[in-house]
Amino acid sequence: MNERKYTLVDSLKFIIPSLLGIFLFMVPVPTSDGLTIPIAVLANWVQAGLAGQLSAIMMIIIVITALMTVIAKVSGPESFARTPFFQQLFYVSNFWTVTRVLAAIFAVMVYFQLGPEAVYSEDTGQMILDDLLHTLFAVFLFAGLFLPLLMNFGLLDLFGTLMTKVMRPLFRLPGRSSIDSLASWIGDGTIGVLLTSKQYEDGYYTKREAAVIGTTFSVVSITFTLVVIGQVDLGYMFVPFYLTVLAAGFIAALIMPRIPPLSRKPDTYVNEVEGNNEEQIPEGHNSLSYGYQKAIEQARKESSVFKFFKEGGQNVLDMWMGVAPVVMAFGLVALIIAEYTPFFQWLGVPFIPLLEAMQIPFAAEASETILVGFADMFLPTIIGSGIEADMTRFIIAALSVTQLIYMSEVGGLLLGSKVPVSFKDLLIIFLLRTIITLPIITLIAHFLF
Repeated sequence: MNERKYTLVDSLKFIIPSLLGIFLFMVPVPTSDGLTIPIAVLANWVQAGLAGQLSAIMMIIIVITALMTVIAKVSGPESFARTPFFQQLFYVSNFWTVTRVLAAIFAVMVYFQLGPEAVYSEDTGQMILDDLLHTLFAVFLFAGLFLPLLMNFGLLDLFGTLMTKVMRPLFRLPGRSSIDSLASWIGDGTIGVLLTSKQYEDGYYTKREAAVIGTTFSVVSITFTLVVIGQVDLGYMFVPFYLTVLAAGFIAALIMPRIPPLSRKPDTYVNEVEGNNEEQIPEGHNSLSYGYQKAIEQARKESSVFKFFKEGGQNVLDMWMGVAPVVMAFGLVALIIAEYTPFFQWLGVPFIPLLEAMQIPFAAEASETILVGFADMFLPTIIGSGIEADMTRFIIAALSVTQLIYMSEVGGLLLGSKVPVSFKDLLIIFLLRTIITLPIITLIAHFLF
């Protein structure tokens, strides 16, 4: 076998951008609000600096997206043909065209407080436009811009090779997916969804793998879980709470890829080519040396600073214009249903006997929170924060985090991304995760309380 020789420049081209990416997306740094990641710090600065303008900015972005989508639809498939990126961004199916137009109408109604109060109240439209979309604007700005540091300079290739022997037998996934889950865990679930979608589009994941990673490993960040446990006045129990979330999430991650609907997703890539699950290490290599070789080869392909920032800028526009309208439309509808109808209360009624059998105090009150998390992750803890039993509030908080699929953010992001999952898929996955994780969380809670 011919040994490949790498120059110092080759190695530095892989090491420096990758370390910078790890620092920005994965290294916790202390702030006045606790530990977070540098990307979140940058996002918070932008949010603070543009606090008075972000609602208007997001409304304008959503309206422009709808207008450009309608123009592309009217002009036909050849619209924006000279710029394939914009053609892909704006020429979408009828369903997504209607969704974007609806999102633009909602955004204008909320911003100018027009129409029924249910659309623009603090608990519905304002929560989306004046809160969540502020966060998404700022996070997407920096996450999109710097995401190529994680993706394009060999880090995924190195970790993909190193982690294959763990991820493939346990979760039926390629090793490189370990970076997606780590970025979500330490950083933010939205970053995990974005990373997964880009990896799928670039041909690194099959449809099944992308669907599994997006719905199973885009976990809620450490920072977010601190907010959730604080919402139910149990902040002093953060360590056992987070360990409970990890245990329940790990077991769900073992089970979910092996049962429908995820197990039935085709193992074909975005170009419909059949997937090859073989990740063999060539003779004469170990996993580290082969991973390093692949990383260097990937880093060598990156030769232009302009290309780096062009790709980063396209990521940002893709997220702002592709995702924000979906979150606005689906998130708002879900929140209106949750706030102004007894729909989720009715859905919770069948869970009352189950919660009573598990000896969970205030089972009737807790049942109302079981499925409301599908609309937004914070709704269960907001509704359940008044329940007097610490154990019940602990279970509600932990379940809301491990359910993972909530339409106001991760669910909306998945539908707006290229990850091949439908609304029906997300609903079934949400219910399955609830059924799997609730007994685990309850069992642990009985030991703790």
